[in-house]
Amino acid sequence: MIKKIPTRIFVFFLFLVMVGNFMQAQQRFPKPEFETGYVQPSPTTPEPRSIALEYFDVAVLLAVLSLASWLAIRKRSRRGLLWISIFSLVYFGFYRDGCICSIGAIQNVALSIFDPTYAISITALLFFLLPLLFALFFGRTFCAAACPLGAIQDLLVIHPISLPSWIRKTLGFIPVIYLGLAVLLAATGSDFIICRYDPFVGIFRMDGPFLMIFLGITFLLLGMFYARPYCRVFCPYGVLLSWMSKFSKWHMTITPSACIKCKLCKDSCPFDTIEKPVEQEYRIPEVSRKNLRRFILYIGLIPLLTLLGGWIGSRSHIYLSRVHPDVYLAELIITNPELKEDEANLDIQAFLEAGKSFEQLVEEAVVIRSKFKKGGWALGGFIGLVLGITLMNQVVFRRREDYEPHKGDCFSCGRCMDYCPVERPLRGK
Repeated sequence: MIKKIPTRIFVFFLFLVMVGNFMQAQQRFPKPEFETGYVQPSPTTPEPRSIALEYFDVAVLLAVLSLASWLAIRKRSRRGLLWISIFSLVYFGFYRDGCICSIGAIQNVALSIFDPTYAISITALLFFLLPLLFALFFGRTFCAAACPLGAIQDLLVIHPISLPSWIRKTLGFIPVIYLGLAVLLAATGSDFIICRYDPFVGIFRMDGPFLMIFLGITFLLLGMFYARPYCRVFCPYGVLLSWMSKFSKWHMTITPSACIKCKLCKDSCPFDTIEKPVEQEYRIPEVSRKNLRRFILYIGLIPLLTLLGGWIGSRSHIYLSRVHPDVYLAELIITNPELKEDEANLDIQAFLEAGKSFEQLVEEAVVIRSKFKKGGWALGGFIGLVLGITLMNQVVFRRREDYEPHKGDCFSCGRCMDYCPVERPLRGK
């Protein structure tokens, strides 16, 4: 990716491009005959970012993840994690302009799976897989120190507030829907909505549409009080990291040894990820029988919610498919045939200049819409399945006597460790 250039140079370069386009437009007419032997050079495409530099980015990501995991689990250093996150913010955020990122790589992976003509780069695949692999073994250390989107929010947490549990759980379901939509739109070649609506990429690049800059600033201001709002309410990659982290063999802990039940840490997490001890009343026979009945009910609801969600998703495919430019254009021409002659409509003119017939456009739109119908089933079924499992988990209680971080939701930031008065035991004792 090309580095940022000063505004004046950028404007001058843009002016040259406009002049070049104008001159190229004039060449629709016969070229003048030159007697000087001048030969007009052929335009060349700028070289992409060096493959060596792309692999260097992967090496930096791997080093950051390794160091963050060591700092969170072995060293137990909140300060170390903070400095690593600042480095990631500077390097992956401002220097690399927020691209490539593991969050956006979801779309590259989805498109490569469903479109045989698209080949994903090995670096994009590694950016997608490495944080998930580390989450499977060490928890969400990617969120703690490697993600620039999380780092820029984490630095501005000033006075975090805690929302009621039912509100947090409701908001926490939004990333699941966002993940499903992102995969569907990427798989059908419609759009990369994660990248298009990244609230912080405009800040990283010091440029972008006003609406996106405003949205990014709004997230940062909101994050002063509701910590990491994008991570907790929208991040689709966080859904995958959460699932992997729940099975992590090693995970950051609040206390380095036996807990002394001081309760100093119980309100230390600004992200509300510390789980309280499970009270003994859950083991009372009456409560256990009630929870068992609810558990059986939710088990039975899972296939029903999956089928219902799939049916709703398939019924919504007509509206969803309009996101694809070909479907949108076909419907536009069908409903407004006179637009074929509208020279002011850039979409219509671009289609006509592509050399395709209107019949071909309609045929392609029909094929794309059929893909959305199948994808709508998958999207709705996925959302219904996750909803059913989430309901089931509300009545599943694991024995817990201490205050512990929730493996799936914990960002492994290390804040809670500073509240624990227990010292690490000396080795050999």
